[in-house]
Amino acid sequence: MTDLATLDATAQADLVRRRAVKPIELVDAAIERIERLNPTINAVITPMYDLARTAASGPLPDGPFTGVPFMLKDLIAAYGGVRFAFGSALLRDFVVDHDSELVARHKRAGLIVLGKTNLPEFGILATTEPHAFGPTRNPWNIAHSSGGSSGGSAAAVASGMVPMAHGNDGGGSIRIPASCCGLFGLKPTRGRNPLGPDFGESMGGLVMEHALTRSVRDSAALLDATAGPDVGDPYWAPPPTRPFLQEVGADPGKLRIALSFEPPTGTPVHPDCIAAVRDAAKLCADLGHHVEEAAPVINAEMITQAFVAVFTAGATMTVDAMALLSGRTLTQDQVEPLTWAVCQMAHGQNAPSYLLAQTALHRIGRDVARFMVDYDVWLTPTLAEPPLPLGTLESTPENPLAGLMRSASYIPYTPICNITGQPAMSVPLYWNEDGLPIGSHFVARFGDEATLFRLAAQLEEARPWAERRPPVWG
Repeated sequence: MTDLATLDATAQADLVRRRAVKPIELVDAAIERIERLNPTINAVITPMYDLARTAASGPLPDGPFTGVPFMLKDLIAAYGGVRFAFGSALLRDFVVDHDSELVARHKRAGLIVLGKTNLPEFGILATTEPHAFGPTRNPWNIAHSSGGSSGGSAAAVASGMVPMAHGNDGGGSIRIPASCCGLFGLKPTRGRNPLGPDFGESMGGLVMEHALTRSVRDSAALLDATAGPDVGDPYWAPPPTRPFLQEVGADPGKLRIALSFEPPTGTPVHPDCIAAVRDAAKLCADLGHHVEEAAPVINAEMITQAFVAVFTAGATMTVDAMALLSGRTLTQDQVEPLTWAVCQMAHGQNAPSYLLAQTALHRIGRDVARFMVDYDVWLTPTLAEPPLPLGTLESTPENPLAGLMRSASYIPYTPICNITGQPAMSVPLYWNEDGLPIGSHFVARFGDEATLFRLAAQLEEARPWAERRPPVWG
């Protein structure tokens, strides 16, 4: 059963389909791995073993992932009857009474949820080190961060606990931990997956839902199972011309790829991250694609100020809403210094200034879209630094915004695609001399996940990554 940890979700589902293994056997094996590994990496904060075993022992839907173990990040994705803590002591005992639409689609796909994964408080930071639940450690080096905010899900997948896990992304929160943990992480187009019934959109359209996986085909097949509008959604992404899984292995053709090293904000980039993206560019060129250096012109001051305004307002709305739903009165002692400071910052801005910031972000989206007319893909580093040592992004009561300000120099690339709504992926093609993974970031036009899946599958075949094992492994 230990060999099951090496199989992706598609392969595990095939075993169930061929009756070579029972769902309860997959679930029990995954639970054993979680119980053995979690004391080291702290990826799972809410086990759901009894619910999982009950589901695995009963009738399951005939879906693409019937019987496959899965995890939910404890943010936005609600599972009825289970704690919904958002990484915060404020909600440590809050239990939600319904499933989100995305979770309902996970269940219809046949997935069995084994637990909720760790995240920074309210998903605000680019590292998973909440005061309420403790830090999640990177399976490649436990002294380093697994990234954020989907760091618990990333560590669970990278360590072999489960083959894939849910994540969401409001500033890079799927792609950051994918880069840190050596995984494939795709942020879909805005509106591709539903956020209902609790949200029509989140953070002014910055947040998108999907997953972290070890294989490209798992990501594509899961997106096929979950994509599409929910009843009453305010907007949705253009429907794909065919299933995303059919793009995996399809010829991408000769793509026009724009290569950028320097982020719009001018933040210095670590040599390892430059080396990783140069290596990715060379691999793309060797595969027959046309690669040239180019970048959209983006006003650095405008993007920074506007993103911070919308992001902090969105985070504060979530904090306020969850406090209201849980019947709590939000006080400074119930949340971390950073969360309180973000809330105070957001409550200090007025409605016209928020709308002005949103308008500025829409302008950036149009500028990048014009740039993408001439290119199929835009390639950059995922992060400006290798995975950070734990504690690097810590805030203190004396300097409560320190972690957020430090994050800006760590993640100067990923928020752009939350602003524009474009699909983007971090692909694990490079490990540095310290044995830490460093992702490369590929962006496609709005609605064009198909190109990313074709290219990702080509890169995966040329430079396989799934067989690389971190020191902490199932």
